[in-house]
Amino acid sequence: MGDLTKSWKRAVAAGGLALGLMAPVGVAVADSDSIIVPPHSKAYGNKFSEWSAQWWQFVLSIPAAGNPLSDPVGSQCVLGQRGPVWFLVGWFGPGTATRACSIPEGVALFFPVINVVDVNTTTQTAQELRVETAPCLDAVTSLSVMVDDVPVQSLREKFRVRSEVFAVTLPAGNLFAIGPGTYSPAIDDGFYVMLKPLSVGPHTVQFAGASAGCPLIGGPFSVGVTYNLTVVAVSLE
Repeated sequence: MGDLTKSWKRAVAAGGLALGLMAPVGVAVADSDSIIVPPHSKAYGNKFSEWSAQWWQFVLSIPAAGNPLSDPVGSQCVLGQRGPVWFLVGWFGPGTATRACSIPEGVALFFPVINVVDVNTTTQTAQELRVETAPCLDAVTSLSVMVDDVPVQSLREKFRVRSEVFAVTLPAGNLFAIGPGTYSPAIDDGFYVMLKPLSVGPHTVQFAGASAGCPLIGGPFSVGVTYNLTVVAVSLE
């Protein structure tokens, strides 16, 4: 990742340093189309370009201490989650992360395979930020999403999302050790997947991606995460 403080103004990738996937656990499904929300559709009230903006607003609103991006085992996976869509996140640490957590039935899961955010802290426009981030995603060399040992197909062709323009509000003690406050404009570029609510029981979601080069963050970057999920039945009676 390089120096996060130095790279904040330019871009931050929600990735780690290496690829790697664990052996899948859970019940296999017939095909990925049965469990994914069609890319670029409007789901749960928002377009994917809006969900990707909300993903970054969620991640960057949490202080570095306890931020789910720095959680190697899943202890923070329910932090700040609410509503019909929950967010899975990448990994800032070395190597890969394997997380275990429980989620309620009936929630969709939205996550980046690999992504980059660019936030203005001077006088840049959103268009200038998009010009800076595009090469990072254009240089993607590998993308993989597995749900219960079933691959999601055509990630490169169908799942790239360029966010709407948004603002981020950083708390004290934020990931980038800069002053708390609201910064704008901000934009994101990445490959995103939304899963329909999974059935009650155990499931494994694995995602990995790599880019051959991203000048904004000093070179290549990659991410590899495994989520061992337990979907818990919810009774409202």
